[in-house]
Amino acid sequence: MVTRVSRGRGQRVRRRDDAGSMALEVTLITPVLVVFMLMVVAFGRLVWVKGQVEAATRDAARAASIARSFDEATGEAEGVVDAQLNGRATCDAPTFPDTDFAAGGVVTVRLQCHVSYSQLGLLGLGETGTDVVAESSAPLDRFRRTGGGAP
Repeated sequence: MVTRVSRGRGQRVRRRDDAGSMALEVTLITPVLVVFMLMVVAFGRLVWVKGQVEAATRDAARAASIARSFDEATGEAEGVVDAQLNGRATCDAPTFPDTDFAAGGVVTVRLQCHVSYSQLGLLGLGETGTDVVAESSAPLDRFRRTGGGAP
């Protein structure tokens, strides 16, 4: 049913068929927009924690490269990782693949962490999460003494 109201020259013609269509469109699109925004939040959390894990491995490699022995280096690296990540992710102990702990060598720290989405309860992801792996290396000074103790 189309009702036209004529008011003279230059006046708009009003249609009654469209009444309420904008409210219906907003009602239908709002849940989609909310879910999209929550997915952006989840992705942002993943990227943020991934950056934190990469920074922790970089700092752990630097701390390990300053240590005098391999045992001291592992302790320093674990301490740095625990201090920096402090509950943001669940991480395994740092590993040292291809590390040559001798003067002029390279210390490589590898860290594998699990980022949980459980704190994002509104999204309905539950206990799911994503694994993040980061690796960083730092050189050992060529002209210093180390206590040995290779891995």
